[in-house]
This record gives sequence, structure tokens and C-alpha cells, in this order.
Amino acid sequence: MENLAISKIMFVLSLTCLPLISFANEPLKQQGKTTLYQRVLSTPTCELKKDISEVAGQQVPAFSRYYVYERKNQNNQEWLSVGPDSYGKTIGWINGSCAIEWNMQMTLVFTNPVERDPLLFFKDKDSLTAIVDSEHPETLLKPIREALNVNKTSSKVIAQEPAEFVDFKNNFYLLPILQGEEVMNGQGFYERILEVASVSKQDKLVATTQNVKSSTTTQKTDDSTNQVAPFKAAIVFVIDSTISMDPYISRTKEAVERVYQHIEKENLQDQVKFGLVSFRSSLTASDKLEFVTKVFADPNQVKNREDFKKLSASLKQASVSTAYFAEDSFAGVAQALNDINWNSFGARYMILITDASAIPGDDKLSSTGMDAPQLRLEAQHKGVAIYALHLKTASGEKDHQIAATQYSDLTYNDFIHKSLYYPVNAGNVNEFGQKVDSLAKALAEQVKLAYKGEASIGNAINAKDSNADMLNDALLLGKAMQLAYLGETNGSKAPSVFKAWIADKDFIKPTIPTAEPRILLTKSQLSDLSDIVSKIANAANDGLISADDMFSQLRSVAAAMGQDPSKLKSNAVTKIADLGLLGEYLDNIPYKSDVTGLDQETWKSMSGLEQEKFIRNLNSKIRYYQKCNADVDRWISLAEGSDPRENVYPIPLEMLP
Repeated sequence: MENLAISKIMFVLSLTCLPLISFANEPLKQQGKTTLYQRVLSTPTCELKKDISEVAGQQVPAFSRYYVYERKNQNNQEWLSVGPDSYGKTIGWINGSCAIEWNMQMTLVFTNPVERDPLLFFKDKDSLTAIVDSEHPETLLKPIREALNVNKTSSKVIAQEPAEFVDFKNNFYLLPILQGEEVMNGQGFYERILEVASVSKQDKLVATTQNVKSSTTTQKTDDSTNQVAPFKAAIVFVIDSTISMDPYISRTKEAVERVYQHIEKENLQDQVKFGLVSFRSSLTASDKLEFVTKVFADPNQVKNREDFKKLSASLKQASVSTAYFAEDSFAGVAQALNDINWNSFGARYMILITDASAIPGDDKLSSTGMDAPQLRLEAQHKGVAIYALHLKTASGEKDHQIAATQYSDLTYNDFIHKSLYYPVNAGNVNEFGQKVDSLAKALAEQVKLAYKGEASIGNAINAKDSNADMLNDALLLGKAMQLAYLGETNGSKAPSVFKAWIADKDFIKPTIPTAEPRILLTKSQLSDLSDIVSKIANAANDGLISADDMFSQLRSVAAAMGQDPSKLKSNAVTKIADLGLLGEYLDNIPYKSDVTGLDQETWKSMSGLEQEKFIRNLNSKIRYYQKCNADVDRWISLAEGSDPRENVYPIPLEMLP
């Protein structure tokens, strides 16, 4: 009994000691914050020392994110005790002069450089501001561009973006935002000027203060043409096969047949592969629909024209009607994105064909639970460009605007900064056939040009062609796909420079972004965000009946989270942002939120449809967070040896509440 009593005492003592150890090893907090820790980024000159007095330290992986556990001044130098994560593990000391403070865990991602000039990294803010404020920025830019092209250097610019697309997904890099502001430029457009620390996640610096010349893997052929040997294209049709779609299914098959004949003449059958996916709607309403989605032809497995013809032969329209006019087209898009391996293709195209809108993600018959914005981001992640050919038949007149809005959002392409949505008036089969013929042939032609090492962007389209806009988009997109492919093939890196100023819009074309922001969230932060947005959505549902109930519920949630109840009753607390519901990691993030700025009076003034759209948007974002959380392959470690709980996921700002 005595030994048992001693064991119990030791067990209790061990439990009481654990929190003391945890708190003793907590990183330093950022000034004015209760949950955010101080973080720094290492540079290649950083040495890790077990003790400050050591003469030489150990080289650390460049550009790692470290948490600061202690700051100490010695011999007029600041030293930082650092750890790879916030869970109490310190690994030594680094000199503060070699580290960059990184309190806002945000980064920028280069956009595809097609149709814009390379982004410039300026040495100081004043040089950048002078160009941004100018009504004629090209005048100030001309000598800078000329100096970079001729001398490879400029007195005002540290570096410039590589000529090829730097793929953030396959070649992770950081453009950490240190500070910035939104301004109106001299041409009347809003843009951000940002101080960033441009650091590539690599062990050695690569000098990139000059243009990166496009180089490709080439091979000699009989006609001595330089070819990008592995460049191939996948063109996957995603077709609605509900009642009334047979004529369009047949015409699509005919278009593929014609393009196959064309590419066989050009000897490109190994470079262009076709796929076919079909969708209907939920089997809950009718099991006679046979399937919700089905892959009829996978481009990775289709051998030739006869093979495609054989695989697609069984696709016919359904024999029974679906529950709604809207169909589950988002399910077809999702299956094409997820079940087809796109990695072996340099050019990746999906062509959606339907006469109906898509079932919304929050509808009981939706099989994906996702809406256009989430699927667009998924396509963007996989490098797939989505086209939509919308058949505006007479029977769907009331549905046309809904479909146009959904598919314009779904097909917005971040390479060329526009939607690839093309309506077919009255669902005319002949007009549809011409569009399918033209588009499929144009996309195949881009592969031919890239394969032969020719620039596709300069090819002119006959302005009298009724599909001229669509074909010009195809040309532009083809060039963007080439730049992305070359960047991946050649391993293009982000410029490795420190503390420079950039503009997030092109100087000459201020509607085109040069870089887009991402916030890097840990699993814990993403989980918290999902939980809070769920609570806001639930309160908003109650608010459909009474706006007072909605904000009363949100105040209760805030109080339960530790917010001062007396403060929450103050007249100054009028917006969701004032309630303190969202984590400190979203403080000072430069984005405009429909949620945080919402107040009780605005909610009351919204129509029922506007309120329902607000709630649907929140629910779509929650499903996106859930998908991100489950996607183990996309979580990124920012420091060697860090706890996996500190891995981060790059969330686009548009997915924040």
C-alpha cells in the first residue's frame, strides 16, 4: 500500500510538472498578440551555434522558418534562441543580423508571365512608387528594361522574375510579405506595393538579376526541327448525358474524329490524347439514370482514334429525366480532375459541355459538396484549363443566367486572366459543332507549335471568324501552358534576393496581377477557421428568421471564446470583426472580407436571396477547408525537423471568410 501511495504521488507530481515545462519553453509572443509567436526566416549566412561563445557554428538550411524563444544582446549584437516549431524544442542560437523578421505568415505566388512583363524587384520603395504614381509608367520603365536586357543590371532593380513560369506547387518558394499598402496608381487602378523577402527554398543562392533564357530539352528529327520532346496535351471532354443531349454527344464524337484525322496527318497522335467523362445527376432521385459520373475514355490509356471511338461508343443520353433542370456537372468536373492523371501532360484542357446549370454544393443532390470557386482552385492547382460550352436551349431560358454565372466563375483562368465560358445561342447544333471543331483543332495546333519549338502566341486569327475570340484565347492559353511546362522542365527558381519592393499588378496592364497572395495556415489554424466559419454560418441560418438572433448567437460564441462580455455589449461592437471571433493570424491581412465587415443593420437590409447566397458561400468555404485538411500531399514543412503540426497549407485569400 505504501508503494502504491508513493506511485500515486509521483504520478500527480509528474502531471503538475508537465505544464510548467511546456510554458517554460514557449516561444516569445509578438508585440500586442496573445496567440502569435515571433518568427524569423534564416538567410544563407546564418550559422547555428549551441552556445553564443562558439567561434564557428553549423550551417543551417537556408530560408527556414524559425520560432524565437529568447533574445539576448552580447557584444553589441543580438542573438536569437530558435526552434523549428512552437512546441518547446530549441536547437541553438543564430545571429539576429542574418535573420528576417516574419510576423505575417503570408507569401506571394507568381502568376503566369504570359501577356505581361516580368515582375521587377526594386531596391527601394521610392523608385517603385515613382513608377506606380506615373500616368505614363512606360516612360520610366523603358530605361530600366533596356539596362536589364543589355547590361543585365540596373541601378534601381535588384532582380527580376524568371522568363518562364515558376510553379509554386512543384517548386515551392517563399515571397514573404513584410509590409505593404494598397494605393491607387497613376492610371486610376488599385494595386498593392509590398516589401517582400524573396527567398527560394534551396540551399544555395542562385543569381537571377538577368533574364532567364528559355531552354528546352531538344532532339533532332528528320527535318532538323527542334522539338520539346515530352510536351503532350490532354483534351478531356466532360459531357452532360441527360435527356436531350444526344445530338451534342454525337457532334462531339464527330469533332474528335475530325481532329484525330488532322493530328494523324501531322504525325502528332502520340502528342495529343483525348478523354471523355460524362455526368448526369443523383441516383437518389432515380436509379435508372445509371450513373452520376463515369469515365468513358482516359487520355492516359487511349491508344488511337479507333480506341477512342470504341471506348466512347456506349455513351448515350439517359432514358429518364433528372429531378432538377440543373445537373451535377460539378461532379463530372471533379471526377475528371481527380481520377485522371494529368502529370504526364504539358498542356491540360477540359471542355465542359452542358445545357444546364450545376447543382449547388449545399444541395442535397450534390455529390461533391463543392461549388465553382473550389473546383476552379482545384483545377488551378492541377494546371488544368477548363472551357465551358453552354448550350442555351429554349427550355432552359430561366436557367441561363444561373449557368452563365457558375461557369464564368468555374472557367476563370489565372494564366490569361479571363473566363473561358462560351455560350451557344439557342443550343444550335451546327453552331455548337463549329465551336467544338474550332476549339479542339486550335488546342491540338498549339501542341504542334510547341512540339516543333515555335511560338504560338504570334499566330493571327482571322477576325471574321465567328469564333475568333475563343481561338485567340486558345492561342494565349497555349503560350501560357508552354511557359508553365518549360518552367517545370527547366526547374525555374524564384529570384533569390532579400528585402525588395514589388507591385502586385503589371505597370502597363494594371488589371493583370503579377503575383497573388497566399496565407500559410497550420492544421490547427485551419481547423479553428473551419470551426468559426461553421458557427457564423449556423448563426446566419438563424438570422434568416431574425437578425437579432444571429448577432446575439455570435456574441455568445465570442464570450465562450474568452472575449469580455461587457465589451461585447458596447455600441462600438457592431461588426462581426469587432467580436474577435477570428484568430489573430488573420489580423492585418490585406484582403477585403464580406464576412468581417458585416453588421446587424446590413444583414437586415439584405434580401432573402442575398442572405442565402452569403450562407451558401460560407458552407462552400468550409468544404474547401475540409478538402485542404485531408490533402496530405500539399502540406509544406517550413523548417527541417519541425513538428508536423507546424506544416502549413497555402490558402488563397478568396477562400478566407
